[in-house]
This record gives sequence, C-alpha cells and structure tokens, in this order.
Amino acid sequence: MIPRPDTHGSAPAATLVEGALVRDPVIGPGLASSALVSTVMMATLVVGPFYLSRTLGLGAAPVGLVLSVGPLVAAVTGVPAGRLADRFGARRMTLLGLLTMTAGAVALSLIPESLGVLGYVAPLALVTAGYAVFQTADNTAVMAEVGPDRRGVVSGMLGLSRNLGLFTGASVMGAVFTHASASADIASAPPGAVATGMRFTFLVASALILVALAAVAAVGRAAPRSDT
Repeated sequence: MIPRPDTHGSAPAATLVEGALVRDPVIGPGLASSALVSTVMMATLVVGPFYLSRTLGLGAAPVGLVLSVGPLVAAVTGVPAGRLADRFGARRMTLLGLLTMTAGAVALSLIPESLGVLGYVAPLALVTAGYAVFQTADNTAVMAEVGPDRRGVVSGMLGLSRNLGLFTGASVMGAVFTHASASADIASAPPGAVATGMRFTFLVASALILVALAAVAAVGRAAPRSDT
C-alpha cells in the first residue's frame, strides 16, 4: 500500500501523489498494460472492417454483424470474469486474460483468407474474451492498492490509460496497417494487400500484449501478493 500524504488541496502536492501512484510497483504496470491492451482492442475495430470488406468481400451489414461479435463476447464474459477474479485472484486472472488475448492475436496474424469469416471471428472472440477477463482483473488489482480516499484518482487514471490506448490504436496501429498494406489508399487496396496488412498489424499487437504480460509477470516476481 502506498503512503497517502496530506495534500491540503494543493495542486503541486496532488501532482506528487499522482506521480507516486504511477511509480507504485502494481499500479504503474497495471496502468501501462491497460493502455497497451486497449491499443490492441482498437486495432480490431480499425483493421477488421477493411479485412472483412476488401479481402472477404462482405457488405456493410455483414461487416457490422461480424464486428458485433466482439462487444457481445465482452458482455457475456464480463460478469463471469469478475467472479473468477474474486475466486482465483486478480493477478492470476490478469495473466490468463493476457495469455488468451495473445493466442487470439497470434491466430489473427496467421489466418489464411481461405478460412473466411469463421477464421476471423474465432480469434476475435478469443481476443475479446481475454480483454474482458484482463480488464476486470487488472482493475481489481490496481484498485486494491489504494485506500478509499485515492480510489477516485486511480479510477480516473485507469480511464485515462484506456483512452490513451484507444487513441494509440486508432492512430499508430492504423498507420502500421496502412504501411504493411503497401497502399497509398487503403480503401482501394487489393484484397491480398489488405490481408497482409491485417496479419502484420496483429503480429505487432501480439508483441504489445507480450510486453503487457511481461510487466504483469514482473510484478508478481517482485512483490508476490496473497491472491497468488
């Protein structure tokens, strides 16, 4: 548990407290991994429509239906993920969520176009389910590190980390996809080029998840917790 100095409402003192929160050995990696994982999730929304429409030839309505699989899986997984985190411990479930996401992202980086929609949906469901498990467990682990008087601040920092990840996913991962597709106009890129760009983007996404996984695993080695 990090110390909670009296800030007396001063902005400089509040900034120092927030800096201490980021440097906490559990909170810091939790925030960083949340940002990385959110980057990957946004990549599914940026890359998926182009792959489904340009490579698999789906119309607008079928693309929307396929993309709805992600939110549906997250909704179904959310409550069980919370119960699992309570039962088996937040850190274990954080690791499980990241491993599941890695498996899904690696599968997306390898799928051939011949597998069609199912070849995209199955790994997407894995990524989304893993994200739901990770997000629930990561939030639990981070919030457990602070007392009631700091939970509002930490909750806001968790939201900020997710938003930063979403912005990064839309911009940086979108740029990675465009570059890997080797096309000046991705909307008119050949189907094969879009498929190549999609696979490379999720290869990068897999690396990002592995970085998050290493950060969470390092926390467990440095400061084992009672829920492990």
